[in-house]
Amino acid sequence: MEKYKQAGLPVPERVQDLLPRMTLKEKVGQLNQRMYGWDAYKMEDGEFRITEDFKQEVAAYGGMGALYGLFRSDPWSGVDYSNGITAENSAAAANQIQRYVIEHSRLGIPVLLTEECPHGHQALDGTMLPVNLGAGSTWNPELLERAYGGVAAEIRSRGAHIGLVSALDILHDPRWGRSEECYSEDPYLAAAFAAAAVRGMQGGPAEELAGTDRIAVVLKHLCAQGAGQGGRNAGPAEIGERELREIHLPAAKAGAAAGAAGFMAAYNEIDGVPCHANDKLLTGILREEWGFDGIVMADGQAVDRLLALSGSHEGAGALALSAGVDLSLWDKSFTTLEEAVNQGLVSEAYIDRAAARVLTLKFRLGLFDSPYADEQRPASVVGSDDMRGLNLQVARESVVLLKNEESILPLKANKQRRIAVIGPNADRLYNQLGDYTSVQRKGRGYTVLEGIRQAAPAGVVVEHAMGCGIRDTSDAGLAAAVELAAGADVAVLVLGGSSARQFGGDFDGNGEAVISEGSPSEMDCGEGVDLADLRPGGLQQQLAEAVAATGTPVVAVLIQGRPLELTDLDPLADALLCAWYPGMEGGLAIGEILFGQVNPSGKLPASLPHSAAQLPVYYNQKAAHRIRNYVDQPSAPLYPFGYGLSYTSFAYSNLSLSQTAMTSAELAEGGTVKVSVKVKNTGSVSGAETVQLYIQASESGITRRYAELKGFRKISLLPGEEQLVQLELGFEELAVWNRQMTFAAEPCRVEVRVGGSLTDTLSAEFNVVR
Repeated sequence: MEKYKQAGLPVPERVQDLLPRMTLKEKVGQLNQRMYGWDAYKMEDGEFRITEDFKQEVAAYGGMGALYGLFRSDPWSGVDYSNGITAENSAAAANQIQRYVIEHSRLGIPVLLTEECPHGHQALDGTMLPVNLGAGSTWNPELLERAYGGVAAEIRSRGAHIGLVSALDILHDPRWGRSEECYSEDPYLAAAFAAAAVRGMQGGPAEELAGTDRIAVVLKHLCAQGAGQGGRNAGPAEIGERELREIHLPAAKAGAAAGAAGFMAAYNEIDGVPCHANDKLLTGILREEWGFDGIVMADGQAVDRLLALSGSHEGAGALALSAGVDLSLWDKSFTTLEEAVNQGLVSEAYIDRAAARVLTLKFRLGLFDSPYADEQRPASVVGSDDMRGLNLQVARESVVLLKNEESILPLKANKQRRIAVIGPNADRLYNQLGDYTSVQRKGRGYTVLEGIRQAAPAGVVVEHAMGCGIRDTSDAGLAAAVELAAGADVAVLVLGGSSARQFGGDFDGNGEAVISEGSPSEMDCGEGVDLADLRPGGLQQQLAEAVAATGTPVVAVLIQGRPLELTDLDPLADALLCAWYPGMEGGLAIGEILFGQVNPSGKLPASLPHSAAQLPVYYNQKAAHRIRNYVDQPSAPLYPFGYGLSYTSFAYSNLSLSQTAMTSAELAEGGTVKVSVKVKNTGSVSGAETVQLYIQASESGITRRYAELKGFRKISLLPGEEQLVQLELGFEELAVWNRQMTFAAEPCRVEVRVGGSLTDTLSAEFNVVR
């Protein structure tokens, strides 16, 4: 028996045996992921049928490297419950695809099935978690690790192998439509969640991927896509190497250290070099500095965009391949790599390098030995009660209480007996789910209105009026909403934005929404939907003013995919909740919070601006010699990074450091300073608090930032309970990229700040000395 077929042999030995047996065409085929998965099948009388297009694609290369989106469901793919693959039938469908490829591959090489899961699996019946901004608001990577583990189990039970996970983008410009895919504006917080996603979906770095509940994670996007000029999607990132390393690479490095199987290159360019052609990034930093040995996947049709550099598809493919891209996504250029070799544009050695990486992943996933999924398993795994419970808990912890005047929240059944739930996001499930969302089965999930009704005590009357749309300027519903509010004891205004795609909408070849200039649809966030004005759209402000004018107390709930400008809305609300896109269970979580069944614990992972005109407003900007203010409006955000209220209160005391100085050499050798603080619940109800540790450094040879998050811990305290919390600062937290662009612990003065938010801290001084 050939060595590559022997399960007991080491993976490198099996790859080394298989690769020389392959023709150049077959090796190129392993690097291609050209087909949309929904074009690979048709449902005929409820039966799954492989299409002729799929068969021709397999025949063209004597096999197939990967197939994207077999289970994808959304308006772009056109897949819904009438023509798509449900959880019940998914493993059987995957097995048909896999069996055909193996049987029509000369060497029996299986195909990788790649699926989108930026916040849950984008498939019929797939679990939709809160978007990444919501995940970041939990400040609880351990909780998300468990949730991501559930997502991985769902995907693998269906027969797929790779999950594309948004985890690397940093939110520096909220005008960007993909803001919802960022965990935070802060690299330390984002890195913690990127590592959690990898651990949850893959296990530890040394664990096998062949298990029935593990998938290979491809983290996206590498790198700096959140720094696009003007907040425009895929715009140039006007940053230097220091900003790249300090802000945009830490999440990727953490993901690589956690064992991520792959990375997806980003659309943007950095200093004139597109990421897909950036060998310094994809090979120099990723592989040579970090020791990464997995795959690099192209983003959709991105390699074809390199024609502006190369002038031909063959040249574009050669450029990306030599830079470090291993696996294509829907582009033509990688299909021409055989001709590129024949033309002398790229060496076959680069083909071998990339093919070996793809084959290694297939072996690691166990596809050569156990290529088929258990066709009964999805029924018990997808959408399980355990997964629903995890999803609900993530939603609960993702909600941030920004304002609560006179403790109007939680609502009280003996005081607020008639509740008016008003607004365009009150009863629209899709508006809670974010972009990259699958079509939902009727009756699944909770809108905010449904969640309030579910959580409301007996005797409380809950009534609803939409009032207005997200951006629609029709005022037909305003009068009825105002009348309803006037007769209520409290009005819950559910406002914000929407990333909900519509069937019949326009989409680019990579799935990006195409919105006409000057007249955004009801979808005002998501990929391809960038905004210049961050105020809530349409008549939402007018609705809020009219409702507030009735004199009825107002609780505002923001369902949003980016930090919106709330400056005009804030004074109208007695209480304000930021819920981002809270997912399928988000409506129930919000209802529980409004009635005090759950104490809110979320903290902002990104600053909320006063206006778009003051951008950038992220907290960790470079410190000038004195604060530079605008004349016409505040420079500080409306609500700062790390901020979030509770129904209880917490007091911090006794901040202490284990030592006040340490040498650079001691830090480099693993020395740490322990930071201790006492935290007490001084209120009357139990609550969770996130203890945040920041540093503000100076005199280190380069300019430093106003503050830098370097540690956090979420704790739960009973009323009156006090806990000693210990955090650590070591080399990774205190070193900097110095003038020589070496990561080193330079002598400096450090103000250590600890508290419940960036703006409310205790402080102590620490020095790094020679």
